[in-house]
Amino acid sequence: MRQAISALLMLSVAIATAIAAVQTDVDLLAIDEALTLIRSGSAPELERFNALYRVKVEKAPVDYLEVVTPFRRIVLTGRARAATGDRGFGQRQAIDLLAEAGGRLDVYAEITLSPLNTYIGVPEYVVALVNSSGTRVPATETTRLSRWMARRPGPPAVPPFEAPTIPRGSPLVGATVIAGFDLKELAPAGTYDVVVELGDKEVARATVALSGMR
Repeated sequence: MRQAISALLMLSVAIATAIAAVQTDVDLLAIDEALTLIRSGSAPELERFNALYRVKVEKAPVDYLEVVTPFRRIVLTGRARAATGDRGFGQRQAIDLLAEAGGRLDVYAEITLSPLNTYIGVPEYVVALVNSSGTRVPATETTRLSRWMARRPGPPAVPPFEAPTIPRGSPLVGATVIAGFDLKELAPAGTYDVVVELGDKEVARATVALSGMR
C-alpha cells in the first residue's frame, strides 16, 4: 500500500512539474509523451487535457478562447491525422512541426455574430495579450476564418480549416480569429489578459494562466 501511495505521489509531482509552465523547448521526451497521448489517450483523458487550454469568455461576440502551445500543437495535429486514418505521424513529423511553429503560441478566439449582421467577411478583430504590469504584447500574425454554419464540436483544428467561400444568401454566423505570438516575448508561467478588439473598441477580455498549460 505504501509503495502504491508513493508511486501515486511521484506521479502527481511529475504531472504538476510538467504543466508548471508552457514548454518553450519541447524535447524528445515530451514528444514521446505527446505521441503516447495521440495513440493511446482515451476520450476522457483527451477531454481533460484539452480542457486545460480552453477559457470561457461568454461575452458577445466572443464565446471562448483556445490556447495552442507547441506541445498541444503536436497532440492536436497527430489526433487530426489519426482521425483521417493516417497513422504515420511520429517523432520525425513532430520534430518537423516544431521546426516550423515551435516558437509560436496561438490564441484562437471563437466568435458568434448577431444573426442580423450584414457582414460579407470577418470583421477586423484584433487579439493582443496584456501582462500583469500592463504591457501589451501584440500578435505577430493574425488569421481570420469565416464561419457560416454550426461550429464543429471539440478542440480547434490544427492546422486550421481553410475559410470557405460564403454561399450567396447565407449569413456569416461566426468566425475564428487566430492570433500568433512569439514565445520569446512571453513568460512561460505568466498570467495574461487576452484582449479582443474591433477598431478602437475592446469587445472582450479574459485571463489566461500559462502556468496551467504545457
